[in-house]
Amino acid sequence: MPKILVTGGCGFIGSHTVVDLIENGYDVISIDNFSRSTNIALAGIEKITGKKIKNYKVDLKNFDETLAVFQENDDIDGIIHFAAYKAVGESVEHPIRYYENNMFGLINLLRCVQEFGIPHFVFSSSCTVYGNPDTIPVTELSPTKKAESPYGATKQMGEVILRDFSNATATNTILLRYFNPVGAHPSIHIGELPVGKPMNLVPAITQTAIGKLPKMFVHGNDYDTRDGSCVRDYIHVSDIAHAHTLAIQYLFDGKNETSCDVFNLGTGNGVTVLEAIETFEKVSGTKLNYEIGPRRAGDVVAIYANNDAAVSKLGWHIRYGLTEMMETAWKWELRLKEEANGAKLN
Repeated sequence: MPKILVTGGCGFIGSHTVVDLIENGYDVISIDNFSRSTNIALAGIEKITGKKIKNYKVDLKNFDETLAVFQENDDIDGIIHFAAYKAVGESVEHPIRYYENNMFGLINLLRCVQEFGIPHFVFSSSCTVYGNPDTIPVTELSPTKKAESPYGATKQMGEVILRDFSNATATNTILLRYFNPVGAHPSIHIGELPVGKPMNLVPAITQTAIGKLPKMFVHGNDYDTRDGSCVRDYIHVSDIAHAHTLAIQYLFDGKNETSCDVFNLGTGNGVTVLEAIETFEKVSGTKLNYEIGPRRAGDVVAIYANNDAAVSKLGWHIRYGLTEMMETAWKWELRLKEEANGAKLN
């Protein structure tokens, strides 16, 4: 079985990708320092797959610790790199924190990739590289405009670094630009678990509905959209996870067209924030306590994907709609409440 290193393997998307990789025959190890995650995901992964994965509690900003993982595992065949800070609003407030974490971690990782000759690398990029696009849906050929946040800028910089790195080495790379991952694994053994106040829409919705938060805010209703709220392309996290498995296999099969290929991962459907809230209310039967607030710095007005390339070249298909996204996210929140109340979860 090919061995894949997943960085950020205990995070939201990382843990779901670990599950998908194992279910498709890969051997997986993880690096996660739990700065934005917990070890709860490790137990969930084992419940779903029946396999216990080894996680190294290593900060990628520490080169010596990172190098030690590769020295212990000199048979790594490919890497999927998630480990990064990802909150748009927080990045506006703390830009240096984002540049330091996201860039130093990537560079240290690539130093190890070069030293050990790792041939395949998949990068967790983002639709934020498109900035405020002139036209939507965006394709992989849409221009990357000025990033609206330091988070988006780190993804743009990461892509530049990886293109240069792939051109200069024998490592082939895929950049996966995904949109707004939400939901939870259908088993409800793993899901999104924000550390501190949630920065993304769906966990803010579910935590408000369950009573963890007194109310939530919709950041602006005066945008030039059909109901005044921002438009996003929400996609189920399990669909995103499977795309990473397909991408690494695409590299193993030598199907990449360049040393650094790019794919959008989205449903192709734009959904407003208020429409997402309405769908959740229907699914959960719960009236959400929310308030319209001012616009949030760093937010783009509207963006959604053209995913034709991922569908035709990777063989990727969307399995879950917005209803399933909200259903699984809500079931996960209910599960967390039961666990907090001391219930034994199977």
